[in-house]
Amino acid sequence: MKKLNNGNNDAHVHNLISQGTTIKGDIETDGDLRIDGNLIGNIIVKGKLVVGDSASIEGTIKCENADISGKIVAKVTVSQLIVLKEASRFSGDIITKKISIEPGAVFSGKCQMASESLSSMAIKKDVGEKK
Repeated sequence: MKKLNNGNNDAHVHNLISQGTTIKGDIETDGDLRIDGNLIGNIIVKGKLVVGDSASIEGTIKCENADISGKIVAKVTVSQLIVLKEASRFSGDIITKKISIEPGAVFSGKCQMASESLSSMAIKKDVGEKK
């Protein structure tokens, strides 16, 4: 874990799951999260989620912002902006306020656009919720 001083005398925590690491379980963080490894489970990030080229995620994701470059099979709720980068391979459902899909990205699923910002309470709801 790396702590950076953000100028307000408090530290902003960045979390990293490195390439070659596999986690089976749920992750919840108040800070930002970068995943370059593999995760099978649910993720709640109150900040920004970055999924690297080498990453693979299966499960449910809830976060404020997301930059996706790896392979995702999930239901994703993003309260602000999700960016599917050129290298991303996404299969599943997205609920978000804003979406950006770069040329070359693969998206298979459905996207529901929220007219207003999804509240942080939506991020905090039970991750395993099924309809």
